[in-house]
Amino acid sequence: MSARAVVAVDLGATSGRVVIGRITADAVELELVSRFPNGPVEREDGLHWDFGALYASIVDGLAEAVRREPAIESIGIDSWAVDYGLLRDGQLLGEPFHYRDERTERGVAEVHDIVPFAQLYQRNGLQFLPFNTLYQYRVDARTAEAEAALLIPDLVAWLLTGRQVAERTNASTTGLLDVRSAQWDLELAEQLGIPHRILPELVSPGETIGHLRPEIAARIGADLPVIAVGSHDTASAVVAAPLVSANAAYISCGTWGLVGLELEAPVLLDAARAANFTNELGVDGRIRFLHNVTGLWLLSESIRAWEDEDGSPIDLPALLAEAGAVESGAAGDTGAAGAADVTVPLFDANDPALSAPGDMPARIAALLQASGHEVPVGRPAFVRTIVESIAAAFAEAVRTAAELADRSVDSIHIVGGGSLNRLLCQATADRSGLPVLAGPVEATALGNVLVQARALGAAPTTLEELRGLVARTHEPVRYDPR
Repeated sequence: MSARAVVAVDLGATSGRVVIGRITADAVELELVSRFPNGPVEREDGLHWDFGALYASIVDGLAEAVRREPAIESIGIDSWAVDYGLLRDGQLLGEPFHYRDERTERGVAEVHDIVPFAQLYQRNGLQFLPFNTLYQYRVDARTAEAEAALLIPDLVAWLLTGRQVAERTNASTTGLLDVRSAQWDLELAEQLGIPHRILPELVSPGETIGHLRPEIAARIGADLPVIAVGSHDTASAVVAAPLVSANAAYISCGTWGLVGLELEAPVLLDAARAANFTNELGVDGRIRFLHNVTGLWLLSESIRAWEDEDGSPIDLPALLAEAGAVESGAAGDTGAAGAADVTVPLFDANDPALSAPGDMPARIAALLQASGHEVPVGRPAFVRTIVESIAAAFAEAVRTAAELADRSVDSIHIVGGGSLNRLLCQATADRSGLPVLAGPVEATALGNVLVQARALGAAPTTLEELRGLVARTHEPVRYDPR
């Protein structure tokens, strides 16, 4: 059987990629076409995304993908959540704001004054994150003149096809989607002063959004449909997480670590709200019951600070190897049981003081000192503390998810970039007391590809069958607790 081909646009908070996916009955394979930088840019009115440059890179990547593989049948787009562009008269009203922009703080206070968080949780099921879209809408004066608000993947799809829609997995992160019905909560929008008209038609993964506009088809070199996938990157990643059982937890680990379980129904307990667990939509109507843990952002920002200090690049694999060799009992206490006798000082990986760009090592050191710990001496020991602190937060989130959902978790699947970090995978196994299955690293792109392929009749129909295809092609690496 010859392979069927699709192309995935996979956009992250630090970079974007265009990837060709080839699918047969026995395998799904990826070919990286292009990778391009992405990140915040400071403007006069705050922190934004350079969306013009991002979109130009996407179109260039699609053209190159078609040049390499003329048999491509469709395009799918996924990205990070919550951020959006506002449209009027077919034009973008300025660059999309970046979710780390400080303006959202005022939005939180205003929204909670109108609808207390406990009530919000019963309606949208979302954990509190100060940058959730409804807080952004509340303080964005441009919504008064906008005709539509499109989340980032929907914004790209509109530019490609001319059709304005909201894909449900990403729409569920806005705070304006009813967690039970998966429809817009228009009453809530009205209460918060958010115009109904900016909320576009909802579509689900697998639906065709539209065909490329003629000028785009000519630029790319093919007239292709754009198919809705799990456009929230975590939703796509969970599709390709080869979960071995219904009791397996997952961690989609990159800048953030999304730690949770796949459920059939939301968990809206007061205890879930207090633990800041979210109920986001997944593909096929599944619920992604998860908690956001600060992930490799802590490490990447530390590396960036040290590179600025040194004026030269740092060999991260070598530094991680040195961190793994740091002797136990060096300083402080573990703060968690079952950590293979590794004793390092820990800090709270989710502390709000670590959320913004800047001198990460100095802020981590301040947290350690404030909690009575000695600051590790030397970069390897410091990196070990960062990795162990992330792992401790992962393990705690898994334990809490299991308790809240009344599940007996039997394993943890780590997918995404964090699956390549052997030190982090082993530390997570040690601190959770559960086997960790690491990989695939390209889970998001794989999930994007598989949903497209299924819509085209080129892949199995159930999530379990899709995951079996992933497992046969990309066998996970197992880490047992020590």
